[in-house]
Amino acid sequence: MFLKRLIYAKPIATLGFILLGWLILPTLFKTLLRVSFYEFQAPALLAPSYIRDLQLFWSSRLHSKKELFQAGRDIARLNASYELSIQEIESLREEIQRMERLLDLPEKTKYKHEVARVVLRDTPAWWQQIIIRKGRHNGIIEGLPVIFLGGVVGKVREVRAYTSVVDLVSSNHFRIAAQFVGDSRPISYQGTANPPFSDPLGEISYIPTDLTLQPGESLTVVTSGLGGVFPPGLVIGKVNSLTTNPDGLFKTSTVVLDKRLSSISEIAVLIPITEDIP
Repeated sequence: MFLKRLIYAKPIATLGFILLGWLILPTLFKTLLRVSFYEFQAPALLAPSYIRDLQLFWSSRLHSKKELFQAGRDIARLNASYELSIQEIESLREEIQRMERLLDLPEKTKYKHEVARVVLRDTPAWWQQIIIRKGRHNGIIEGLPVIFLGGVVGKVREVRAYTSVVDLVSSNHFRIAAQFVGDSRPISYQGTANPPFSDPLGEISYIPTDLTLQPGESLTVVTSGLGGVFPPGLVIGKVNSLTTNPDGLFKTSTVVLDKRLSSISEIAVLIPITEDIP
Protein backbone atom coordinates (compact mmCIF):
# COMPACT_ATOMS: atom_id res chain seq x y z
CA MET A 1 0.00 0.00 0.00
CA PHE A 2 2.82 2.38 0.84
CA LEU A 3 4.51 1.66 -2.49
CA LYS A 4 1.29 2.40 -4.40
CA ARG A 5 0.88 5.72 -2.65
CA LEU A 6 4.50 6.58 -3.40
CA ILE A 7 4.06 5.69 -7.09
CA TYR A 8 0.93 7.85 -7.41
CA ALA A 9 2.39 10.67 -5.36
CA LYS A 10 5.50 11.15 -7.51
CA PRO A 11 3.70 12.27 -10.72
CA ILE A 12 1.41 14.57 -8.74
CA ALA A 13 4.35 16.10 -6.87
CA THR A 14 6.30 16.52 -10.10
CA LEU A 15 3.35 18.24 -11.76
CA GLY A 16 2.95 20.46 -8.73
CA PHE A 17 6.62 21.49 -8.81
CA ILE A 18 6.33 22.26 -12.54
CA LEU A 19 3.27 24.48 -12.02
CA LEU A 20 4.90 26.18 -9.04
CA GLY A 21 8.08 26.81 -11.02
CA TRP A 22 6.09 28.24 -13.93
CA LEU A 23 4.32 30.66 -11.60
CA ILE A 24 7.57 31.71 -9.96
CA LEU A 25 9.51 32.24 -13.22
CA PRO A 26 9.98 35.89 -14.12
CA THR A 27 7.57 37.41 -16.60
CA LEU A 28 10.47 38.34 -18.87
CA PHE A 29 11.49 34.71 -19.25
CA LYS A 30 7.90 33.74 -20.08
CA THR A 31 7.70 36.48 -22.70
CA LEU A 32 11.00 35.41 -24.26
CA LEU A 33 9.84 31.80 -24.32
CA ARG A 34 6.56 32.78 -26.03
CA VAL A 35 8.33 34.96 -28.60
CA SER A 36 10.86 32.19 -29.27
CA PHE A 37 8.01 29.76 -29.89
CA TYR A 38 6.40 32.12 -32.39
CA GLU A 39 9.68 32.69 -34.20
CA PHE A 40 10.35 28.95 -34.23
CA GLN A 41 7.04 28.24 -35.99
CA ALA A 42 7.41 31.19 -38.41
CA PRO A 43 9.17 29.11 -41.14
CA ALA A 44 6.30 26.60 -41.02
CA LEU A 45 3.84 29.46 -41.65
CA LEU A 46 5.90 31.08 -44.40
CA ALA A 47 6.77 27.92 -46.32
CA PRO A 48 3.26 27.25 -47.75
CA SER A 49 3.05 30.86 -48.93
CA TYR A 50 6.34 30.63 -50.81
CA ILE A 51 5.32 27.25 -52.24
CA ARG A 52 2.06 28.75 -53.58
CA ASP A 53 4.02 31.55 -55.25
CA LEU A 54 6.36 28.97 -56.81
CA GLN A 55 3.42 26.90 -58.07
CA LEU A 56 1.86 30.00 -59.61
CA PHE A 57 5.15 30.81 -61.35
CA TRP A 58 5.56 27.37 -62.88
CA SER A 59 1.89 27.09 -63.83
CA SER A 60 2.24 30.33 -65.83
CA ARG A 61 5.13 28.74 -67.77
CA LEU A 62 2.72 26.11 -69.14
CA HIS A 63 0.60 28.61 -71.12
CA SER A 64 0.96 28.76 -74.88
CA LYS A 65 2.61 31.63 -76.72
CA LYS A 66 -0.77 32.79 -78.01
CA GLU A 67 -2.18 33.03 -74.48
CA LEU A 68 0.91 34.87 -73.28
CA PHE A 69 0.65 37.30 -76.24
CA GLN A 70 -3.01 38.04 -75.42
CA ALA A 71 -2.18 38.51 -71.74
CA GLY A 72 0.67 40.87 -72.64
CA ARG A 73 -1.63 42.89 -74.88
CA ASP A 74 -4.21 43.19 -72.09
CA ILE A 75 -1.52 44.25 -69.64
CA ALA A 76 -0.28 46.89 -72.09
CA ARG A 77 -3.80 48.33 -72.30
CA LEU A 78 -4.10 48.38 -68.51
CA ASN A 79 -0.70 50.05 -68.19
CA ALA A 80 -1.77 52.77 -70.63
CA SER A 81 -4.96 53.45 -68.66
CA TYR A 82 -3.03 53.43 -65.39
CA GLU A 83 -0.52 55.93 -66.75
CA LEU A 84 -3.37 58.31 -67.63
CA SER A 85 -4.84 57.84 -64.15
CA ILE A 86 -1.45 58.54 -62.55
CA GLN A 87 -1.11 61.76 -64.54
CA GLU A 88 -4.57 62.86 -63.42
CA ILE A 89 -3.76 62.02 -59.78
CA GLU A 90 -0.49 63.94 -59.96
CA SER A 91 -2.24 67.01 -61.36
CA LEU A 92 -4.86 66.82 -58.62
CA ARG A 93 -2.15 66.41 -55.97
CA GLU A 94 -0.34 69.48 -57.25
CA GLU A 95 -3.60 71.45 -57.19
CA ILE A 96 -4.27 70.34 -53.60
CA GLN A 97 -0.76 71.34 -52.54
CA ARG A 98 -1.20 74.74 -54.20
CA MET A 99 -4.49 75.30 -52.36
CA GLU A 100 -2.90 74.21 -49.08
CA ARG A 101 -0.10 76.73 -49.53
CA LEU A 102 -2.61 79.48 -50.33
CA LEU A 103 -4.69 78.65 -47.25
CA ASP A 104 -1.59 78.02 -45.09
CA LEU A 105 -2.88 74.59 -44.03
CA PRO A 106 -0.64 72.17 -42.06
CA GLU A 107 0.97 69.43 -44.09
CA LYS A 108 -0.69 66.01 -43.88
CA THR A 109 1.19 63.00 -42.60
CA LYS A 110 2.76 61.09 -45.48
CA TYR A 111 2.94 57.31 -45.63
CA LYS A 112 4.87 54.70 -47.51
CA HIS A 113 3.20 51.44 -48.50
CA GLU A 114 4.76 48.15 -47.39
CA VAL A 115 3.05 45.48 -49.50
CA ALA A 116 2.79 42.02 -47.90
CA ARG A 117 1.25 38.64 -48.67
CA VAL A 118 -1.27 36.95 -46.39
CA VAL A 119 0.09 33.61 -45.15
CA LEU A 120 -2.62 32.55 -42.67
CA ARG A 121 -6.24 33.46 -42.01
CA ASP A 122 -7.85 32.96 -38.59
CA THR A 123 -11.51 34.05 -38.73
CA PRO A 124 -13.75 32.35 -36.17
CA ALA A 125 -16.88 34.04 -34.86
CA TRP A 126 -15.32 36.04 -32.01
CA TRP A 127 -12.13 37.40 -33.59
CA GLN A 128 -10.97 38.03 -37.11
CA GLN A 129 -7.25 38.17 -37.84
CA ILE A 130 -4.69 37.42 -40.52
CA ILE A 131 -0.93 36.83 -40.47
CA ILE A 132 1.15 38.64 -43.11
CA ARG A 133 4.59 37.90 -44.53
CA LYS A 134 6.30 41.05 -43.24
CA GLY A 135 7.50 41.92 -39.75
CA ARG A 136 9.93 43.88 -37.64
CA HIS A 137 12.74 43.60 -40.19
CA ASN A 138 10.56 45.46 -42.70
CA GLY A 139 9.94 48.45 -40.43
CA ILE A 140 6.48 47.39 -39.26
CA ILE A 141 5.45 48.27 -35.72
CA GLU A 142 2.31 47.68 -33.68
CA GLY A 143 -0.68 49.91 -34.34
CA LEU A 144 -0.01 50.67 -38.01
CA PRO A 145 -3.04 50.83 -40.37
CA VAL A 146 -3.51 48.17 -43.03
CA ILE A 147 -5.38 48.79 -46.29
CA PHE A 148 -6.13 47.18 -49.65
CA LEU A 149 -7.88 48.10 -52.89
CA GLY A 150 -11.31 48.15 -51.21
CA GLY A 151 -10.31 50.38 -48.27
CA VAL A 152 -9.53 49.49 -44.65
CA VAL A 153 -8.30 45.98 -43.83
CA GLY A 154 -7.46 46.43 -40.15
CA LYS A 155 -4.63 47.33 -37.79
CA VAL A 156 -1.37 45.61 -36.85
CA ARG A 157 -1.78 44.07 -33.40
CA GLU A 158 1.41 42.07 -32.95
CA VAL A 159 4.79 42.21 -34.72
CA ARG A 160 7.39 39.47 -34.92
CA ALA A 161 10.67 39.22 -36.78
CA TYR A 162 9.31 38.11 -40.16
CA THR A 163 5.52 38.03 -39.64
CA SER A 164 2.81 40.27 -38.19
CA VAL A 165 -0.71 39.70 -36.86
CA VAL A 166 -3.42 42.03 -38.18
CA ASP A 167 -6.80 42.50 -36.53
CA LEU A 168 -9.34 42.77 -39.35
CA VAL A 169 -11.87 45.58 -39.51
CA SER A 170 -14.56 42.95 -38.85
CA SER A 171 -12.98 41.89 -35.52
CA ASN A 172 -14.71 42.94 -32.32
CA HIS A 173 -11.27 44.11 -31.10
CA PHE A 174 -11.18 46.76 -33.84
CA ARG A 175 -12.61 50.23 -33.15
CA ILE A 176 -12.14 53.49 -35.03
CA ALA A 177 -13.59 56.99 -35.39
CA ALA A 178 -15.47 57.28 -38.69
CA GLN A 179 -17.88 59.48 -40.60
CA PHE A 180 -20.22 59.36 -43.57
CA VAL A 181 -19.24 60.68 -46.98
CA GLY A 182 -20.57 64.22 -47.18
CA ASP A 183 -21.04 64.54 -43.41
CA SER A 184 -18.12 65.62 -41.22
CA ARG A 185 -19.73 64.67 -37.91
CA PRO A 186 -17.81 61.80 -36.21
CA ILE A 187 -19.39 58.43 -35.48
CA SER A 188 -18.01 55.32 -33.81
CA TYR A 189 -17.28 52.12 -35.74
CA GLN A 190 -16.55 48.72 -34.18
CA GLY A 191 -16.28 45.19 -35.52
CA THR A 192 -18.75 42.58 -34.41
CA ALA A 193 -19.11 38.81 -34.10
CA ASN A 194 -19.28 37.36 -37.61
CA PRO A 195 -20.75 33.89 -38.11
CA PRO A 196 -18.59 31.48 -40.13
CA PHE A 197 -19.03 31.44 -43.93
CA SER A 198 -20.86 34.77 -43.91
CA ASP A 199 -20.11 38.21 -45.33
CA PRO A 200 -18.03 40.43 -42.99
CA LEU A 201 -20.02 42.97 -40.99
CA GLY A 202 -19.45 45.77 -38.49
CA GLU A 203 -21.47 48.19 -36.39
CA ILE A 204 -21.62 51.97 -36.08
CA SER A 205 -23.13 54.00 -33.26
CA TYR A 206 -23.67 57.62 -32.23
CA ILE A 207 -25.28 58.47 -35.58
CA PRO A 208 -27.12 61.82 -35.50
CA THR A 209 -30.88 61.43 -35.57
CA ASP A 210 -31.34 63.87 -38.45
CA LEU A 211 -29.70 61.43 -40.88
CA THR A 212 -32.26 59.43 -42.85
CA LEU A 213 -32.16 56.84 -45.60
CA GLN A 214 -34.72 56.31 -48.32
CA PRO A 215 -35.47 52.74 -49.53
CA GLY A 216 -32.76 51.63 -51.91
CA GLU A 217 -30.27 54.27 -50.75
CA SER A 218 -27.01 53.66 -48.90
CA LEU A 219 -24.35 55.68 -47.09
CA THR A 220 -20.61 55.10 -47.37
CA VAL A 221 -18.65 54.96 -44.10
CA VAL A 222 -15.08 56.28 -44.25
CA THR A 223 -12.31 57.00 -41.75
CA SER A 224 -12.43 60.44 -40.15
CA GLY A 225 -8.71 60.79 -39.43
CA LEU A 226 -9.35 61.39 -35.71
CA GLY A 227 -6.78 59.66 -33.54
CA GLY A 228 -4.01 59.99 -36.10
CA VAL A 229 -3.79 56.27 -36.95
CA PHE A 230 -5.76 56.06 -40.20
CA PRO A 231 -5.67 58.87 -42.74
CA PRO A 232 -9.10 60.35 -43.50
CA GLY A 233 -11.25 59.20 -46.40
CA LEU A 234 -10.48 55.45 -46.42
CA VAL A 235 -13.58 53.36 -47.16
CA ILE A 236 -14.80 51.11 -44.34
CA GLY A 237 -18.14 49.89 -45.70
CA LYS A 238 -21.73 50.79 -46.55
CA VAL A 239 -24.88 51.31 -44.51
CA ASN A 240 -28.26 50.32 -45.96
CA SER A 241 -30.55 51.13 -43.02
CA LEU A 242 -30.62 53.15 -39.77
CA THR A 243 -32.19 52.20 -36.43
CA THR A 244 -33.06 54.70 -33.70
CA ASN A 245 -31.88 53.83 -30.18
CA PRO A 246 -34.53 53.27 -27.48
CA ASP A 247 -33.51 56.55 -25.79
CA GLY A 248 -34.00 58.43 -29.07
CA LEU A 249 -30.69 60.31 -28.80
CA PHE A 250 -28.73 58.53 -31.54
CA LYS A 251 -29.08 55.93 -34.26
CA THR A 252 -27.15 52.72 -34.89
CA SER A 253 -26.64 50.54 -37.93
CA THR A 254 -24.91 47.51 -39.36
CA VAL A 255 -22.03 48.18 -41.75
CA VAL A 256 -21.66 45.89 -44.76
CA LEU A 257 -17.93 45.44 -45.34
CA ASP A 258 -16.15 44.54 -48.56
CA LYS A 259 -16.69 40.86 -49.41
CA ARG A 260 -13.08 40.58 -50.57
CA LEU A 261 -11.93 40.72 -46.94
CA SER A 262 -12.81 37.01 -46.68
CA SER A 263 -10.41 36.05 -49.47
CA ILE A 264 -7.82 38.83 -49.51
CA SER A 265 -4.32 37.60 -50.38
CA GLU A 266 -2.27 40.81 -50.47
CA ILE A 267 -2.39 43.98 -48.35
CA ALA A 268 -0.43 47.19 -47.76
CA VAL A 269 0.78 48.47 -44.39
CA LEU A 270 0.90 52.27 -44.08
CA ILE A 271 4.16 53.35 -42.44
CA PRO A 272 4.34 57.07 -41.58
CA ILE A 273 7.25 58.90 -43.17
CA THR A 274 9.11 60.91 -40.52
CA GLU A 275 12.58 62.39 -40.23
CA ASP A 276 13.86 59.01 -39.04
CA ILE A 277 12.20 57.16 -41.96
CA PRO A 278 13.36 58.71 -45.27
